[in-house]
Amino acid sequence: MKWSRLICLLSVAQFAAMLPATAQKLPVIQQAAFKKDTFRIQSYGAKADGISLNTTAIQAAIDACNKKGGGVVLIPKGFWLTGPLVLKSNVNLHLAKNSLLQFTSDFNQYKLVKSEWEGVPQMRNQSPLSADNQQNIGITGYGIIDGNGDAWRMVKKEKLTASQWETLVASGGVVNEQGNSWFPTEKGFKASKMKNPGVIEPGKTDEFYESVKDFLRPNLLVFNKCKRILFQGVTFQNSPAWCLHPLLCEDLTLRGVIVKNPWYAQNGDGIDAESCKNVLIEDSYFDVGDDGLCIKSGRDEAGRKRGIPTENVIIRNTTVYHAHGGFVIGSEMSGGARNIFVEDCTFIGTDIGLRFKTTRGRGGVVENIYVNNINMKDIPGEAILFDMYYAAQDPVPMAGEKREAPKVQLLPVTEATPVFRNFRINNVICDGASKAVFVRGLPEMQISDIEISNLVVKAKQGIDIQEAKGITLKNVKLEIAQTAPLINIQNSSNIKFAGIAYEKADRLFTISGEGTKNIQLSGTSVTAAGEKAVFKDGAAANVLEIKK
Repeated sequence: MKWSRLICLLSVAQFAAMLPATAQKLPVIQQAAFKKDTFRIQSYGAKADGISLNTTAIQAAIDACNKKGGGVVLIPKGFWLTGPLVLKSNVNLHLAKNSLLQFTSDFNQYKLVKSEWEGVPQMRNQSPLSADNQQNIGITGYGIIDGNGDAWRMVKKEKLTASQWETLVASGGVVNEQGNSWFPTEKGFKASKMKNPGVIEPGKTDEFYESVKDFLRPNLLVFNKCKRILFQGVTFQNSPAWCLHPLLCEDLTLRGVIVKNPWYAQNGDGIDAESCKNVLIEDSYFDVGDDGLCIKSGRDEAGRKRGIPTENVIIRNTTVYHAHGGFVIGSEMSGGARNIFVEDCTFIGTDIGLRFKTTRGRGGVVENIYVNNINMKDIPGEAILFDMYYAAQDPVPMAGEKREAPKVQLLPVTEATPVFRNFRINNVICDGASKAVFVRGLPEMQISDIEISNLVVKAKQGIDIQEAKGITLKNVKLEIAQTAPLINIQNSSNIKFAGIAYEKADRLFTISGEGTKNIQLSGTSVTAAGEKAVFKDGAAANVLEIKK
């Protein structure tokens, strides 16, 4: 049996055993465990009428549970309105069936706190759910946690139907001068015109931060420097910004969870594991407004100074519906990411399937990423994307939007130069995408050492490789609408194609750039192609070797 045929039959654990030593052992995630002692929030004065604010009562139950050595704080069935809550060690916040924990839309209940946004220290509103330096904490059960994000978020007109937009504008708030964005409050609208209003810097007073408070949307959940965390069974939804944000945490398990945000939710990520170690995400569902399953580790100089990668991550048996990306690394990955295993996941309607993004200025090394058994359907963008020119835009242009390709120039390598290397992607099926594979590195730091095997893609465009080296694609089946060319290669070297199946192609290759060399094609029929290759922009014809 051929090596590539064998791999597709293996689990990630078996697959990893055949890989370099860095990938031979799956990480072990320590599990949280809780006493059975139960603290009922009604005993502390909570009322399930959807009107009474239960912050004090629920927090009192959490505090009492913690002081008595831990246990379960029970949210019974019913509608429970609350302000922000702080979880503590050895407490399992458990939501019963038919329970709704609704966070208030009263911004006055959320104090301004020193926090982070996209890896940079900033003032933010206190998160509805937070924990700092705690151990053995959980949120479990069967109920719903709603962050009331609609009260906080701006909305772009282009993401709503005409009737939805009219209804939103009629509800109040402020529309910008261009008439294309709606803001819930005047204060939030004014702050949106400022550059980084939440950044903590000399000269900004408490009064200033208060003046931009409405703009400083909180993440629904932020756990900072916590250990042994369990999220299980519950639904997290409608977050003001990111939904789940574990930061500098260790031993996190997320199991059987549903994460939901409106598809138009600005910054409505599902989970952003940032500078975390030992993470297990399994048997869960994401349907959100930005990236679904996302790995981060800080941004630019601040992330490099922290210098803590996200590492030892297992993601399996998880489905992502709408999202900017199904599984994503970056773009804030300045502390690095490594030893990440993704297996048996399905992405339906995500803008991009596998999305690896960064840009100059980030720095950081992303390496040892292993992906196995991925199903995709109806992907508007790329099925597999590596891009070192991330520009903080929605991955798929809106109707009528024009975007220019980035200017390619060679710059010096510095600590701010990002690195992508050593990815192994196996057994991916995608029914519908704009492009099958897109790899775009930097002239000074090419993306390197990527192997993609057992890939089946139906897409408008085929394979596009720019500024890369050491790329291997084998056992690839392409059904491509635009076949001139099927494969584009620009300024790349040591690129190997083995066993590429396709029905037809007007042109098999377009190869360009003086830096292009050593392109090999084997195990592939060239008779279905109108022409084999076109060479331009300094690429020599002898860089392509075709073997039987």
